[in-house]
Amino acid sequence: MMAGATSATAAAGAFAAGAKARGSSAACPWVVAAGGRRRSGVVRCDAGGDAQAASKLASITALEQFKISADRYMKEKSSIAVIGLSVHTAPVDMREKLAVAEELWPRAISELTSLNHIEEAAVLSTCNRMEIYVVALSWNRGIREVVDWMSKKSGIPASELREHLFMLRDSDATRHLFEVSAGLDSLVLGEGQILAQVKQVVRNGQNSGGLGKNIDRMFKDAITAGKRVRCETNISAGAVSVSSAAVELAMMKLPKSECLSARMLLIGAGKMGKLVVKHLIAKGCKKVVVVNRSVERVDAIRQEMKDIEIVYRPLTEMYEAAAEADVVFTSTASESLLFTKEHAEALPPISLAVGGVRLFVDISVPRNVGACVSEVEHARVYNVDDLKEVVEANKEDRVRKAMEAQTIITQELKRFEAWRDSLETVPTIKKLRSYADRIRASELEKCLQKIGEDNLNKKMRRSIEELSTGIVNKLLHGPLQHLRCDGSDSRTLDETLENMHALNRMFNLDTEKAVLEQKIKAKVEKTQS
Repeated sequence: MMAGATSATAAAGAFAAGAKARGSSAACPWVVAAGGRRRSGVVRCDAGGDAQAASKLASITALEQFKISADRYMKEKSSIAVIGLSVHTAPVDMREKLAVAEELWPRAISELTSLNHIEEAAVLSTCNRMEIYVVALSWNRGIREVVDWMSKKSGIPASELREHLFMLRDSDATRHLFEVSAGLDSLVLGEGQILAQVKQVVRNGQNSGGLGKNIDRMFKDAITAGKRVRCETNISAGAVSVSSAAVELAMMKLPKSECLSARMLLIGAGKMGKLVVKHLIAKGCKKVVVVNRSVERVDAIRQEMKDIEIVYRPLTEMYEAAAEADVVFTSTASESLLFTKEHAEALPPISLAVGGVRLFVDISVPRNVGACVSEVEHARVYNVDDLKEVVEANKEDRVRKAMEAQTIITQELKRFEAWRDSLETVPTIKKLRSYADRIRASELEKCLQKIGEDNLNKKMRRSIEELSTGIVNKLLHGPLQHLRCDGSDSRTLDETLENMHALNRMFNLDTEKAVLEQKIKAKVEKTQS
């Protein structure tokens, strides 16, 4: 994953060995990547003498080295990359060490973009993933710098990090973000929280001004893809876990008008019980009574989930709590039944407003509620086997919808790549128009001097200026049309770039080298500031 075609500037070595030089004998890491193999060494950086002179020398060295061998690097544009880890690739303790709190995202972006080969950056940090999206001048060197930054931040050796990191480039990186935004990379396929988190990256970037042009557009297009997938496939509908199916089943059995007002009881505050609370919150429930052997686990759930009122009852009050509940979820490790037919018969009837039937939803194995409870007139019991059918049906449905989602993602990916490809020709368009305007202005001035200012009134002068502008615009219309690459016509990228190179040669615009040199200067200046 670390190998790739280098679209870098030749100034990378000078950056590492010169622009970062501090002190009298600083050691700088140095990497050479070729054919996917990595070698490392150390370059000694002697920075004696005046600091300002050294800084100026570093800038000159970088630019001179660029001018000597820039041709090798101008065939590839900057790479979009994602480097990260998620619940699928790394344990929670590693994700915790790498997590970046939202209020620190601007600082992290600033640190990342100060790296020698990183132009733009964004951080997507949630409980399930920590991903860094960058635009890199050099794929190999940029990845190396980001991994080193992650290692320094977390205290985890880079060699250990690499065992859990995934790295994707260009269209693969963009597709990954679109899939994340659509919920296709989530533990629960199609879950909606991740879309809100992607939106927050954009809001945070707008407030801090930290996102660059490419990253900003990519995240906005990812939001569009996420919205379309949820709207056009309804992928988030339906339960895909036992806990979510339990809650969904209970909601199906309750009268719609009473779903949120029904009295909920959960017996057992383990992992499955905690997920029941989570899904009750997702359904809009505001209160749940939790019966558990100890209060500590209930307190932990209460600390984590603040959107619902959680009332603790000790195990000794289980039957009293059940008498006051309309729906009873059971999720304990008890090997004996907690509720039998006799227990259910002893419970008071419930209001007809909520259906007149007490629901027992048992997600425990072994079972906590006997099947005989359903023999009681005002009670019904559902166990794991009843829920599996719901879960499997929903899983199959979501897999089908995920395949439909990929079609939408491909459409949005093409739209983003067409926009990014169009950026390739922008410098040529600007330089060509500027070149033509300079000629127009020069010839117009000669014309006006020959006619004489005294022989022209304002209307005549304006007419001559408009004539010259019109001629230039008419002449430029054809060439500029052949530089279009926004996906709105059948012209291919290769054809458009061929036109761009031809115009650069004919008018000696040299835009590629100018753009790359501008990027080099910006990085040198930022490194030295």
